[in-house]
Amino acid sequence: MHRAVRSRTAIRSGPAIVPHPRTPRVRSLIDADALRVLHRAARAMMEELPDLTDRLVAVLQDQEPAYQDALARDPAGIWQEVHRSLRHSVSSLLDPRGVRDAARRCSWTIGAARAEQGLPLDAVLHAFRLGGALVWQGLVEETSRTAPEDVRLLVHVAADVWNFVDEHCGVVTEAYRQVERQLTWRRENRVRLLTGALLDGTSRISDLPEASEALGLPEQGRYAVVAVAGAQPSSGAAARAAAVPPGLRAHWHTGADADYGIVLVGDGDAVLSRTNPGPAGTRIGVGSVVEGLAAVGDARRLADTALSICPPDGGVVRLAEHLPAALVVSSPGLGRTLAHRVLGPLLRLEPADRDVLLDTLVAWLACDGSAQRAGERLYCHRNTVLNRLRRCEQLTGRSLARPGDVVEIDLALTAHRLLAD
Repeated sequence: MHRAVRSRTAIRSGPAIVPHPRTPRVRSLIDADALRVLHRAARAMMEELPDLTDRLVAVLQDQEPAYQDALARDPAGIWQEVHRSLRHSVSSLLDPRGVRDAARRCSWTIGAARAEQGLPLDAVLHAFRLGGALVWQGLVEETSRTAPEDVRLLVHVAADVWNFVDEHCGVVTEAYRQVERQLTWRRENRVRLLTGALLDGTSRISDLPEASEALGLPEQGRYAVVAVAGAQPSSGAAARAAAVPPGLRAHWHTGADADYGIVLVGDGDAVLSRTNPGPAGTRIGVGSVVEGLAAVGDARRLADTALSICPPDGGVVRLAEHLPAALVVSSPGLGRTLAHRVLGPLLRLEPADRDVLLDTLVAWLACDGSAQRAGERLYCHRNTVLNRLRRCEQLTGRSLARPGDVVEIDLALTAHRLLAD
C-alpha cells in the first residue's frame, strides 16, 4: 500500500517540477516517517490477528444480518475466512507488491464462495468495508498506545489503506457477479432440461419433485399442453398470452418447431375453451387434459396433434372439438389410404372438375346436408348442388343417404385436406 507514497515522493523530488529545493526533502522525511509508523503498527497488529478476527466477527454478528445466518451455520468457516482476509489486508501494509496477488486471490475466493451460497453482494461488500474500518482503527489505536505523537503521521497513508479496501471490493464484486451469471445459466439450463424431459415423456419419476419445484407446478395437478407455432418473433409474447386464458399458471418452453406451454388447468376443462386466436398467422393447438406432471409428455403429443390440424394461415384448434380429424392425422398412413380408397376416382379428374366436386362435398357436409344452404355458400342453385352430389356418389360408389358412407367420405375429405402430399 505504500507504493503510492513512494511514487509521490519520487515525483516531488524531480528537479523539473519542484520550484523550492527544500520542499522535497521535507516531504520525503514526512513520507518516510509515516511509513515507519505504519509498519510498526502493522507488525503489532499481525501479532494480535486472532483478537482482531474475533472483533470483526463480533461486528459482523451485530451489524450484518446476512452474516448472522452464515455464522450460525458455519462459525469456524466464517472465522477462518475473516482471518485470512485480515491477514492479507494487514500484510499488504508491510509488503504491498509481495502479497498483492495472494490478497486478490483471497478476495476473489470469498466473493465466489458467497455467490455460491446466495449471500447478498451488499452484505459481502459491507463486511469488507467493516474490515477496512477495523484495520484503520487498529492502526490508530496501536499508534496512540505506543507513540501518541505519531498518530498525525497516519494521515499521510490513510488514502492507501482505503484504496486497498476499494480495490478488493471491486475484486469481490467481479467474482460474485461472474459466479452469479454461471449459477443463473446453470439454473436456467437445468429448468430447460427438466421441462424438455417432461414434454418428451422421458422424465424419470425420481426427477419429478425437482421438476415440480423448478417449474413452480404441483406434481399431482391436472395439466394440458398448448402448442404455438407460426408467430413472428416480435409477436411471440402476444401469441403466448392468447394461448393461455388469464389466471392460469403456465410454464413455457421453446421447442424446435413450436413453443409449448404446460398449463395447470385446475378442476375444470372449460377454461381451455377460452383460448383466443393469436396474432395473424399464429397456429395454436390445445391438447386434452392429463393427470400429473408425469403425463405431460402425453399432453404434448395431443397438443402437437391439435397443432397439425390448424389451418396453415392460423387459428386455434382444441383437440376435444376435432377428434375425428385427430384420429386421421394420428395415423397418416391409414388416413392417406382412406382418402385414396374413397376419393380416388374424384382425385383422378381434371383439377378444375375435381375441385368443384370436392368443394361441393365439403360445403354440403358443413351445412348439415342442406343443398339449399350449400348452394348459397357456393353461389349456385340447389339443383346444381344435387347434380354434383349425385356425380360424387357415382364416382365413389357411396351413397350420401347412408350414414356409414357419409362418415367415410367426411373422414376421407379430412385426410385429403390434412395429409395431402
